[in-house]
Amino acid sequence: AGDITLLGQNVNVFGQDDEGDGTSFPELLHKVAALPGLRRLRFVTPHPRDFSEETVAAFADLPQLCSRLHLPLQSGSDSVLARMGRGYDMGRYLDLVARLRKARPDIALSTDLIVGFPGETEAEAMDTVSLVKEIGFDALFTFIYSPRPGTKAAEMPDPVPRTEKQ
Repeated sequence: AGDITLLGQNVNVFGQDDEGDGTSFPELLHKVAALPGLRRLRFVTPHPRDFSEETVAAFADLPQLCSRLHLPLQSGSDSVLARMGRGYDMGRYLDLVARLRKARPDIALSTDLIVGFPGETEAEAMDTVSLVKEIGFDALFTFIYSPRPGTKAAEMPDPVPRTEKQ
């Protein structure tokens, strides 16, 4: 098998939809890791809100599971995360990072960040900068907010000038 990457918009809710067979994402990780000849197992992209303790434990239990994880943050500000509807706050995110690093001390973390979300203040942006420094990500993918039609954010007033976002 060599290498396998499990891919999904929110991969860690695998099996929780109506068409699922009841297999949870951690169970799937264990089943795939047991495939003969598998050297490396990866997955993208989990949602921090849905990251189970069993999935964290898989990083300690499965040597085939690569010690690299892309864990979208989006913002280091609780108020911005709430406006985004992300379903977690910084305390929960930091706790998840700590548990992952305990399970796999050499884990490399990357993340996504959005700057200039509607109504983001300079203080909220600086919360993100502080959090990025605190966590010490290995890679960042940063994006300037732009409205996506059909989303709640697209209907929000956007007072942050594009030059400031840049």
